[in-house]
Amino acid sequence: MAQLILDVLAEGRTLVCDAGLSVWGGVDPATGTIVDAQHPQRGESLAGRVVLMPTSRGSCSGSAVLLGLVLAGRGPAALVFGAREEVLTLGALVAARLFGRALPVVRLGAEDYARVARSGRVAIGDGRLVADRVSLDLAPLGDGLALDDRDREFLSGTHGRAARLAMGIICDMARVQGATGLLDVTRAHIDGCIYADPAFLAFARMMADLGARVRVPTTTNAISVDRENWRAQGVDGDFGTAAQALADAYVSMGAAPSFTCAPYLLDDPPARGEVIAWSESNAVVFANSVLGARTAKHADLLDLCIAMTGRAPASGVYLDAGRVARRVVDVAMPPGADDAAWPLLGWLLGQASPDRVPLVRGLDGSRPGADDLKALCAAFGTTSAAPMLHVAGVTPEGDAPPAPDADHVRIRLADFRRGWADLNRGSTSVDLVAIGSPHASAAECRGFLAALGDRRCDGARAMATVGRATLTGLDRDGTLAALGARGVRVLPDLCWCSITEPVFPPDARVVMTNSAKYAHYGPSLSGRALRFASLADCAEAAVTGRAPGRPRWLEGVE
Repeated sequence: MAQLILDVLAEGRTLVCDAGLSVWGGVDPATGTIVDAQHPQRGESLAGRVVLMPTSRGSCSGSAVLLGLVLAGRGPAALVFGAREEVLTLGALVAARLFGRALPVVRLGAEDYARVARSGRVAIGDGRLVADRVSLDLAPLGDGLALDDRDREFLSGTHGRAARLAMGIICDMARVQGATGLLDVTRAHIDGCIYADPAFLAFARMMADLGARVRVPTTTNAISVDRENWRAQGVDGDFGTAAQALADAYVSMGAAPSFTCAPYLLDDPPARGEVIAWSESNAVVFANSVLGARTAKHADLLDLCIAMTGRAPASGVYLDAGRVARRVVDVAMPPGADDAAWPLLGWLLGQASPDRVPLVRGLDGSRPGADDLKALCAAFGTTSAAPMLHVAGVTPEGDAPPAPDADHVRIRLADFRRGWADLNRGSTSVDLVAIGSPHASAAECRGFLAALGDRRCDGARAMATVGRATLTGLDRDGTLAALGARGVRVLPDLCWCSITEPVFPPDARVVMTNSAKYAHYGPSLSGRALRFASLADCAEAAVTGRAPGRPRWLEGVE
């Protein structure tokens, strides 16, 4: 079906994206240019174009980045998707509802999408899409959404203007998702507190000024500065002030100052079957896949709306049907693989299943630890739009049967080698070792310390980003002091996906990380070349300043 989500007049040249795009980390917010080093359309600009893509992928923050592009006049003329898409659609809805800056959003079936993608120019308006030799009637969104008395109270303004706006946005997204009703959530996690664009602060300030307050326990994601120490660290005053103001705005609305992108590491993680509302792609995938909790991959800005009302659209992986695997991925894990195999596998899985929940088979006896699964989920959320994955014999729902019509793909040794090469484009001379994307766990920090032994980081600087709760535990047991004695800098609040100079060493040119997520995003976010390796190899690089070669477990024979 050709469906019209936002009906606005627009016309422009097409930009056809051959793969889904994470607008956060993949697009320069200052220009609208695609900067994702892995994307086929790198170097093209979204500005003023009718942008076609199968669906988005990656970070939940893409909604607020799109909002920023629109408000700055650098946004697309229109968005046309070939499947259901929520992150960028939400950004467009907020631009229209809160800021009066609308752009059309269209969703097409496969055949119509292919026809329009062959066109050089597209016009949209008055319920029609017209392109080269293509003319389509666009059906408006259906409205089969059933609301209860509480929902109608929010929409009527009983709980204030901010809550009315929040419920309106939730209902908009429920209709986009085809939900027939809303459901209660027990807790929320806010991702939109990273200061990646002035639009993040504009939205938060608007809602706070209108009296917004969260109604369910709400945690906050990593932010863009060390909240207590950024001035002493030499951070630019304008940037630091804006980043802190953004964090403070969410705290003023009742969110807890947890400031971690790994909320599952906090003392009270969600229980299996608990209905929650988390944003941040790695946290969503981990919550659904490893904890067995239930949360959609909520886009930034929608996360606050749900926290303010305690209500979310009843769709997707909130429902049993949405959690069924629709692709089976058979994996041959290389013998002798170390901890680098798990993030690498997650990155490959996202490419193999970019738009649907996969069931991974072949890992029954692998016994991954919590940090292995954390790295797997984070990397999967980088390259896939799906909010969860199943691993047979490992994850809570991994033994549930896939859909009868599920297709099959394989990941073999050659794929691991290709992935390794794609994530290791920097030179072997390493200037900086980056640990903690997502935030490092206490066990990961202790593992890095053990790999260093009695040696100092004299070859390359080493930095780890952690949540403040983890930092407190490391300080209490002596790990923090031991890492400091070996030259490792441990930073709270911010993470590698939000760090900026001068906290990020300006003279560092090659960065090594044990995170496939950061190895993917790092080149576009930092402008540096990245290398990827195991935690132990990262320690060796910190000591010697040299990256080890390709690991032995990739040298086998299929």
